[in-house]
Amino acid sequence: MFAQRDAIVRLLRDGDPETVRMVKEQLALGGEDYIPDLRDLVDLDDEQVSRHARDVMAEIASHGADEEFLLMCHFFNHESEFEKAYWMLSQALCPGVDIEPLEHKVNQWGRQFLVTLSGIVSNRQRVQALAEFMAGELCFRGNTDDYYCERNSLLPSVIETRTGIPITLTLLYIMVGRRAGIRIDGINLPGHFIARHGEVLFDPFHKGRILTKTDCEEILTRQNLKLRASHLEAATPRQILLRVLANLLYVYDLRGEEEKHARVHAWVRALSRAK
Repeated sequence: MFAQRDAIVRLLRDGDPETVRMVKEQLALGGEDYIPDLRDLVDLDDEQVSRHARDVMAEIASHGADEEFLLMCHFFNHESEFEKAYWMLSQALCPGVDIEPLEHKVNQWGRQFLVTLSGIVSNRQRVQALAEFMAGELCFRGNTDDYYCERNSLLPSVIETRTGIPITLTLLYIMVGRRAGIRIDGINLPGHFIARHGEVLFDPFHKGRILTKTDCEEILTRQNLKLRASHLEAATPRQILLRVLANLLYVYDLRGEEEKHARVHAWVRALSRAK
């Protein structure tokens, strides 16, 4: 219990916003050691104090998740931490998000899709079946209305809204495919992230549409680039995570969110130096 609990309650009830801000900052500095006492304040029959206590708990959780994700970036271990990284990123940027039911949902989708693969032997047919499941049955699609939005880069939001940007939709296709026993690779095509299964290229942003080499050439032509063989190579887990973070940097820069931009920039530096 806080040694000066009553005094803290009075200060959190104070009508001066600056006083309340300073008290909350000091409480947040206490870190996880203060969580039990903050829960006690949350349970008070006082909505104002309860709200402030929840804010402090969220700040502490955010700081802890931030440090954990930074550590992961320093020692990123490719395949073994591929999925974990995106859940940790979401926890760092969205304190309090409950990841477990979302992982359970993705596991369930993988099992459901596995059933539909019975009797399918060609890569093209598997891609068509995956697209029908993800875009047709589950209704995942590209977010063309609000493309430059933080939520499009965070898996919990993409799962909830069923909309995202090319790379996060591809990530979900990869995750569901893994659980059904098929390999989906991310393709780091400049300007538009796509996917590949075997020799078949496809576009999760546009409902899993199968792409030809000519389609890829047209995507790059819009950027005054010529298609090279390297453009169609499978992206490494580090390259994919770096591109997700680069998308977030662009969004935060566009929206003037300096604090989040600085945090993501630190993660990029750590990931770029990781061995």
